[in-house]
Parts: sequence; C-alpha cells; structure tokens
Amino acid sequence: MTSDILSALHVLTKPVETARDAQSSPAAALSSALAANRVLLLEQLQGEKRLEEVRRLREEVLAGAAWFSPDAEDPTWGFVQECLLMLLALARHLSVQLELFNRSPAPSAAKLRTPEMAPPLPPDVLSVAQQKTLGAALQFVVSLGLCPYLAPGVGVALSRRSAFGAVVEGLVRGCAAPAGERRLLTVTNVLLRLAELSSLAALVFTRHLGDVMAALCQLGYRPHRADGGDTKEEKELSNEERKSCREALKSLLGKVYQPIVIKELLILQGGNKQSGPLGSSSCPGNRAALGSAPSWLRRLCGRLLSDRLMQPKGVQAVVRAVLEGGTGGDSDWRKCDSVARILVACPQLSVSPDSYYRHVCPQILDLLHFNDKLTAQQFQRVATRASLTAVEDKPQFAQQYLLAPLLGALQRCATPSVQEQRRDANSQAAVEEWELTRCVEDVYKIWVVGNSPSGPLLKALEEVLPVIFTLFCFTKQNVSHLRAPCQEILLWYLGHAETSEALSVLRRLSGLSGQTSGVATDFHFTPGSDGGAKLSRRETVSDEDDALYERLSGEQWRLDCLVPLLAELKDSDLPGEFFLELLQEVSNWAASEEEEEEEEQEVDVSTMTLLEVEQRSLGSAASRGQKLALLQVLAVMSESLPHTLLLRKNTQVVDFMVSLLQRACVGLDQATGPVTGNPVESQTLSMGMGLVATLLSGPQLSAEDYASMSRLLTPLETLSQKHPEVVIQELASSLRAVIATHGAYRPENLATAAQHSRNPKTTQNTKSVLSKKKEKTQTRAKDSQVPQTTTDAVPNTPASAHAGRPEPRGGSAAEGQRNSATAGDPCPPAGAFSDWLLEACDPDVPTRAVALRTLTRMVRDRDPEAVQAQEKVLTLFLENLEHDDSFVYLSSIQGLAVLVDSYPERILQRLLGDFQHGPSLPTSNKERSLETRLKVGEVLMRASRAMGELAPHLGRPLVGVFLRGTRDPDQSVRASSLSNLGELCQRLDYALGPLVQELSSCLTALIKSEREAEVRRAAVHVITLLIRGLSHKTTQVLGDVLSDLYRALKWVVRSDRDDVAVLHAQLALEELDDVMRTFIFPEQKLEKKIVVLP
Repeated sequence: MTSDILSALHVLTKPVETARDAQSSPAAALSSALAANRVLLLEQLQGEKRLEEVRRLREEVLAGAAWFSPDAEDPTWGFVQECLLMLLALARHLSVQLELFNRSPAPSAAKLRTPEMAPPLPPDVLSVAQQKTLGAALQFVVSLGLCPYLAPGVGVALSRRSAFGAVVEGLVRGCAAPAGERRLLTVTNVLLRLAELSSLAALVFTRHLGDVMAALCQLGYRPHRADGGDTKEEKELSNEERKSCREALKSLLGKVYQPIVIKELLILQGGNKQSGPLGSSSCPGNRAALGSAPSWLRRLCGRLLSDRLMQPKGVQAVVRAVLEGGTGGDSDWRKCDSVARILVACPQLSVSPDSYYRHVCPQILDLLHFNDKLTAQQFQRVATRASLTAVEDKPQFAQQYLLAPLLGALQRCATPSVQEQRRDANSQAAVEEWELTRCVEDVYKIWVVGNSPSGPLLKALEEVLPVIFTLFCFTKQNVSHLRAPCQEILLWYLGHAETSEALSVLRRLSGLSGQTSGVATDFHFTPGSDGGAKLSRRETVSDEDDALYERLSGEQWRLDCLVPLLAELKDSDLPGEFFLELLQEVSNWAASEEEEEEEEQEVDVSTMTLLEVEQRSLGSAASRGQKLALLQVLAVMSESLPHTLLLRKNTQVVDFMVSLLQRACVGLDQATGPVTGNPVESQTLSMGMGLVATLLSGPQLSAEDYASMSRLLTPLETLSQKHPEVVIQELASSLRAVIATHGAYRPENLATAAQHSRNPKTTQNTKSVLSKKKEKTQTRAKDSQVPQTTTDAVPNTPASAHAGRPEPRGGSAAEGQRNSATAGDPCPPAGAFSDWLLEACDPDVPTRAVALRTLTRMVRDRDPEAVQAQEKVLTLFLENLEHDDSFVYLSSIQGLAVLVDSYPERILQRLLGDFQHGPSLPTSNKERSLETRLKVGEVLMRASRAMGELAPHLGRPLVGVFLRGTRDPDQSVRASSLSNLGELCQRLDYALGPLVQELSSCLTALIKSEREAEVRRAAVHVITLLIRGLSHKTTQVLGDVLSDLYRALKWVVRSDRDDVAVLHAQLALEELDDVMRTFIFPEQKLEKKIVVLP
C-alpha cells in the first residue's frame, strides 16, 4: 500500500516527455505539464485495479478536506491540492500501520527470530527511492502552494533561490491567485500534520523548516489589512486560526534543534536593515541574497531570538548556529567576535538588564568547558571575547555575574564559608580539586589567552593573586598540571599591571605586607587525585619549634618561588624597580636608626602601664621582623637574579648608587666610620663607585643621563670630604667633577675604577688576602693598599701576589710592575714562579687556591720555569689534592688534568699507580687513601675527555687499570672506575675492538651479580655511553657482543629493583634502538655513482 501511494505521487511529480512549442514560455510549459500529470493520475486511479485502495483512501481524505476546491481555475493550485491529498493519504496509512506494528508484532517473525537477527523495521521506514519521490512532492507543494503566497520580505523569495524558482513565481503571479492567506494556511496545516510522523517530519523540516516558520509567522503575527476581502475565499483569518498558528510556531520552535531554529530566525530577520553583524555572520548565503524584512517580522524574530537566548543553553545554541560547520579560519574568528558583541548587548525587549545578564553570564562561562578541540577553540574564543567586552561595557553586571562566579573557588580559598569549614571537618575538602582546576583554567583563558588588560580585570585578578601564588608555590613542590597556568597568570599580571600596583603585589607575595600565605588560616593546599590540588584543613602542630620551622621554611620557599618569576620578566623593568624600592627602604632605616635610639632613651618605662610596655615591645619585635624579612628578600634577589635584570637601565643604576651612597653618608655621620667599623661596606662602596665610573666611561652619554646622575653630586661631595680612606675621597671627587662638567673633565683614575667594577671577584679576593696578611707583617699591610686602588688583575692572576711577596723598592721598578698589572698583562713578572710555589704552600686557603690556579695557567702556557720544574709542580698538586677545602683540591684536580694533557706519558703512569694502589707520597695520609683515590679518578676522567683523537694511543693502559678497579673491595672505587671506563670507551672507536669481549664479560657480570645499586647503575651507564659514543659504528665494533649487552639490559629492565638502574637501562635501549633503526633502514640519498670503465 505504501509503495502504491508513492507510485501515485511519482505520477504527479515525474517530468512529462512532450515536445514543447518553440513560442510557448517556460511558465506555460510548466502549467501544461502540471495539468497533464494531474489528469493522468486521476485516470490511473479510476482505471487501474492495483490503485483501488489508494483511490479509496484518497476519497476518505477528500471527505474530510473542507479546503478542497474541485473546480479551481488555477492549474497550479489544483496540482497542489492533489499532492496534498496524496500526502495526507500516505500519512494516514503510515499512522495506522505504525499503530498496528507497535500494538502486536508479527508472530511469525517472533518465532523465527534469533539473537543474531536485526529487529524488524517499522512500516514508516522508506527506501531511498521512496524518500526521493516524497521529497519531490514536498518540494512542489512548498514551491507552488506556500512560497508564492508569502508576503514580500517574508522568507527567501523563490526568485533568489534558483532559475526554476523564478519561473514558478511568475507562473503563480500570472494566475493571480485570489486567496493567498487561505491557501497558505491550508498548505501549512497539511505540512504540520505530516510532521506528526517522525519519518515524515525529518523530510519536511530538513529542507523546508524556514518556509514553514515563515508561513506560521505571517499567519499568526502579520497585522490585519485595512481592505478585507468580501468573498468566502478572500475573507481574513479568524482569531482562532491565528492563535492556532502562533501555538504551532511556539511548539515547532521548542521541538526542533535550537541552532537550526536560530539560524532560520536570523534568515527571516532579513539582511538589509540589520543593525548588527550577526545576521551576515550566520546566513549561509550572501547577505545581499536576503531581502528587506517587514518591520513586524523583524520585531517578531528579535523577540523569538531573545526567547531562544534566555532558554537553558540558549547561548550555546546561538553560538552553534553561527559557528557550526566552520573550519577555524580567520572568518570564523571574526564570527566569534561578532557573536560575543551580540551576547553582551542587552536586547531592547528584555525584561531588565539585570535579568538578562543573570541568565546569560553563567551560560557564557559554560562555553569555556568543552572538550572537543575545534568546538572548544571557537567556544572559548566567544566566551573570552564576550567576557572582556562585558567587563569593558557593563562592568557592574560583569563583576556580579561573570567575575565573581568565575573567581569563586579562589576567593573561597582565601575566606572559606562556614558551610565549607563544616564540610572540611567531615574529612571533605573545603574546595574540591575539580573546582580549583576549572577556576584556574578559566582565569588562564580569560586573562592570559584573551590578553586584553583593563582596570576591572586587573583589579579582580589582584584580589586572588596571593591565592594563585600560594597554589603556584605548592605545585613547585611536586608534579602538577596547574603549575604552568598559575605561572602564566602571575607573569601576565606583573607584565600588564601599573608599576605601583605590581610593586604592591610583589610586597604582598614576598611577605613584606602582612600575611604571607594567600589562603585562610588553618587551611593549606593538598595534592589531588588527578594531578591538581584541593584546599583542606591544616593539621594542628603542637610543638612550637616544629610550627616555627614550618612557618620559616614556608616563607623561604615562597621567596625561592618568587625569584624565578621575576627572572622570567626579562623585558620588564619591574624586578629592578622592586629591588631599588627595597634598597631605598633600607636606606630610610639607616637614617631613622639614630632617631629611634634617641626615642628609646627618652621613654620612661616606669611611667607606662604593663599593657603599654607589652604593646611597645610587640611593636618593636614586629619592626625587627619586618626588617629581617626585607633583608632576606634582598639577599635572595641579589644571589639569584643577574645584575642585567636588576639594573637594566642607566636610571636604575643611578637609583641604586643614590641608595648606596646615602647609606654610606649616614654611616659617616655616626661615631664609627664605615671602613674602621665594617670593611665590607668599604669594599661595596668602592665597587659601587667603580660602577659609576663604568657608566661615565660609556660611549656618548646623553644630557638626560647626566641629569639623572646629578643626584649623586651631594653624596659624592660628602664622601670626598668625610670618608677616612684617601683613595675613596679622591675617586668620589673625580666622579663628582666628571658629572658636574658633563664629561668635559676626565681624570686618569676613572678608567682604573671602571676596570675594578668589571672584575669584582678579583678585587674581593685581593682585599680578603690583604686583610689576613695585615695581621702578619706591617710591611705587607702598607703594600696591600696599592692593589686595592691601582691594580686590576686579570682573572686567575691574583693581585694579592703583589702584596704577598717582597717587591723592589726602586720607584721605577715598582711603577713598572704596577703599570704591567694595570694593563692586564697575562704573563707574571720575572722571578714570580718561585713565589707562586711558596704561596701554594701558604696556610691561607684563598692564597693557596689562587696560587694553584696560577701555576695551572703557567703549565698550560708552557712557561719555561714550569716546564723545568714539572716534577715539583706535580708533587705540589698531589699534596694539595689531600686538602680538606674544596677550593684547594679542585684547583689541584684542574692542575693535574692540565699536566696530563701536556705531558701524558710520564704523568699518566704516576696517576694510574696512585689510583690503583693509593697515594705514593711519603707525607700522604693513609687513613684518607680512599678519598684521594677518588680525586685521582676525577683527574683521570678529565684527562680521558681531553685526549680526543689520542685516546686510542694513550687509553689502553687506562682501560686495564679501570677494569681492575671494578674488582676493588670499595664500592665507590668500583663505581668511579666504571664511570671513567665509560668516558674513555666512548672515545676509543675502532681501537675498542680487541677489548670488547673482556669489557662485555665484566659489565654483564657486574649487572647480574653486583649487590650495590650504585655500581650496577654505573655498569649500565657504561653501556649507554659506549653505544652513544660509537653511534653508527656500534654494529661494527660491538657486533660480537651486542646481543649479550642487549640481553643484559633487558634483564635489568625486567628484574632489577633499583629504579635508577632501570632508567639507565631504558635509556641505553633507546640508544640501541636508534642505532639499529639507522642500520636497518638507512637514510635514502639521491646520488649518482659514475664509474669509468677501463
């Protein structure tokens, strides 16, 4: 029966194969074809027996169709009527069959069903050919019976859709249909009846939803015309009919997928008179394809769109309607910005702005939480732009409905509510992990990704910044995915905030402004199950010492986390400004210390009450604590941040020097001068003045630079008059003269002071040595002032040597030595080698270490005296190798490595003996033989690295000693031998061939039988270095033992209990995998080989 009805529809819609008259128009040809098909259908229904049931069903439908007009003069309307009758007959038949199917399934099918069989198809399922026939019939109905009767501007006109649509439009207008509203109502009602079946509704609404909506809008909301018709066919629609159309439209808008509904409403609004860009962004075609919609229709669509927007997930539906099907290109980003602006603009038909933003803002935040990659990017872009636009245009509503919910989790970390505290008391987190994770990610998307700094945004973020920093410090203690977003948020704020606000925030984060922790008291962050964090109640610490240690370690850790953040601000002046502000505060303290002492002396404690005394003591303790915290921050910044970051600009350097000189001047006004009371201040002052001299020696200082340096004139004048040291007085006077004359006057000692500022370490070593020598002899104390002010030693050449040994008293000779030192001559003076040997035995550690490094340099430079006395130098280095101080024995290790590199044949044998049997010197301490052997092993490792291409020639003896060292009773020697063996073997290349069997046996045995994990790690690491060093030669050199090494590594991965050894084995296997892949699949090279035949 279904196929018969559809075959009848096919008769109506099939093209007529008749010759068209050359003079007839397309409209006339179409009209004649429609009439012919209708006549043919009626003939078949009357004549063919197989269509008897179809004819009966048609007559039943016709009996209930009051709208049917058998004597219609319009052939197109007659054709539409026949189509409507057949469609209603199909719908009635499918409804009956579907009801029977649902009521009682076929018993035969139930008996024969097996688990593998598919369920039976319902009777309303149509084949592809049947769907095509039904679609053609619906298209004829809509094109001939619905679209021509729409008012101008309502929907998309047929003439704008296709050339055939223009023909149809002309045909209907030519027939001059008298009752368009009635016919439109008839067709619309029939289509809605068809849509009651799900199978037919899909065909109706997928192609003709916009036309049905346009018809319902016109029938239900179009204003009454002034000239109503008189005939029955021309009379206006009744109020009940109009009301039913409005109810049908409301029901239709609630059933259909909302993004499609919104898209069709935007099309109905039209394009020419649209004030916003949303219509153009969403229309599938060109904006010019949309005609000018009537004012009543634009108002109606606007109200319907507002209703859709205010529905649950309405914002998401609007965004999907505009962006669905996008590719993520530039046009989609522009659509995102347009949608964001429309969402923020409150509609005029809204009840109140407060109600609108209360419904819309939470939905905007929900757009940030999608997982699909493309959808998430587009939705996040819309949410970000909408949030930023709302903050700029509607700050009051944005603060209440956007920023407050968005930052809610972080704000609750700072001030948990009573309910959250009770929940935490029940072993539940005060702020759950998912809440905190979502909050941090949302802040990152809005602030960092949006990257549109404004006053309200910065202010809102500033309130929760201490909590974010505390969370960042927590994530630095372990692995967490929140570390990177927290760091980016902190850097974004510090990079975009005003300098004064950023400095205030830095003081809070560093603990200089009250509470150090950003979270509430008795709460702290704990690890979450998904790699995040949650806020939980802190366990009470009963021991006061433990509580104090926890608080102090927490403060130190916050500083350790803050300094890397400042180090990331490489293009910002903020770290320098913060540093200078703290220095200025220290200077203010120095100036107010004397006043505080006078006030304490004047206060009469006997006249004060106990409460006042306690408050005064607490205030004094708090002030001292604040000063200690400030000094701690300054110390950490000075140690961890480079000077190029702290003092990026000349103005910052000048500010630093103003603070430094002011503190020095305050010290001069006290009873004890800075030099006699504190030599460190004198050293700092001289280096700082050398820094000013470096600035003044720079190329072409501008007038602004000299203007900023004018603030140094007053403290420099004070120093030039009151400082106890004559050298500093002269330097201060010279610097003041250069600044005052804007560089016109340049004294000779200006360049010397600048050189001292470039070599601060050498100057510091010089002064420390001289201060210790002063206690030994008065003569050296007098001579020690010469290198403080006039010498500028090259690194690794101590200026203390000039003060530590007797110098010629002749004026010309002494002056010649000073000039050579100032010029930075790397060669020591004549007769200096013996003095360096003496100072290498000096009990003073800095003197001895500097002398050892100087001897190392002389050996490297092949100094004649050092070459002749190489045995003495070797003995000296070996003796100092047993020294306790790391500065000394590391210098000896470096010197021995240079000796081996210069004279490998003789020195290597001596060192190999010491490494194998212990130190050979008579004065050696046998109890510390193990420590000395390990130091010799370090020398041999450095020598192995320095051998280069000589490793195959010089390395054979070392391999034997290292292999024997793997059987040493001490595990440290075994590990050291294996480490040295790995460094050496990766440089032997093909010379390793004869040794691979012995080497493989040794490593395999150690891996499987060694008890100490440290030795097993070293053995596995040797294989890693071996494969890495041989690279593509591995298969050639290790071909015989490669399988044994591979099995040993796999054994470690499967059986070894030490995680570090397993990690080393995995790295070795990765290296071996890369080598074998390259060997099996060599790189394809496009090259030609030309062979010359004889």
